[in-house]
Amino acid sequence: MIDPLSDVIALLRPRTVFSKIISGAGRWGVRYSEFGQPSFCIVLDGRCRLAVDGWEALTLEAGDFVLLPTTPGFTMSGFQPVTPTLIDPKTAPAPTDEIRHGSPSGIADVRLLGGYFLCDSPDAGLLASLLPTLVHVRGVERLSTLVRLVCEEANEQRSGRDLVLSRLVEVLLVQALRTMQTNDARMGLLRGLSDARLAIAIRAMHGDPARAWTAAQLAKTAALSRSAFFDRFLRAMGMSPMEYLIAWRMAIAKDLLRTQKTALDEVARRVGYGSASTFSTAFNRHVGQSPGQYARTTLD
Repeated sequence: MIDPLSDVIALLRPRTVFSKIISGAGRWGVRYSEFGQPSFCIVLDGRCRLAVDGWEALTLEAGDFVLLPTTPGFTMSGFQPVTPTLIDPKTAPAPTDEIRHGSPSGIADVRLLGGYFLCDSPDAGLLASLLPTLVHVRGVERLSTLVRLVCEEANEQRSGRDLVLSRLVEVLLVQALRTMQTNDARMGLLRGLSDARLAIAIRAMHGDPARAWTAAQLAKTAALSRSAFFDRFLRAMGMSPMEYLIAWRMAIAKDLLRTQKTALDEVARRVGYGSASTFSTAFNRHVGQSPGQYARTTLD
């Protein structure tokens, strides 16, 4: 069966992982500016407060897992009033030891195992826009195990490390996101896939992106009237069916242009365009540059 969520993760191409132990004691708080790359943490013990920009503050407890697919600005702190210390993750040096916030000695009020990873895809922003800003999961032991495996592998220099890390991170992402695949999810791919009717149409688009799909054909695939399908898709995904199809086709085209040096007419054929010129026009309109310019830019 075609799995759109796996398709998205595969195109992200997650790789290098940086991980660390973070602890806090007494009166402490840190404010991280926007980072843009995916980050994650698991609470090993204790409690703390997490306030992600645009979201209500959360109390994190032992066993909680948090994933920020694009890591916007956020504040993490204890429960005492404090002016947080400002940190820019883009310029701060990568830590080599445990990071301690607040009181440097004594028993920590909270300990977390956290880190971030990079994506090879230059289209990570577009793909991540299909995912929720914040994933918060409580009490899923499998996620705790995966985070520990990721961090153990990241901190050792064993043969096959990069391959093992990339696969572990992919599994970690899929496991975290599938727990959010409910009707209560925010607009985006996870919410769309939670709707059985819409999921059929989304899988059809992913399974055959070169097909000359029409809204009517997709509605028929989902066993809905055209108007009902359009409204339902828009409410769940935050975009129309054809907008999603074009976005997915362009994500595939970008990947082909960047990684496989595929001929332009072949790229056009594989994403549903009858000629290289028609594809180039659509690509330029969607991306803001020609396929050739895009390929050269991403190779620089």
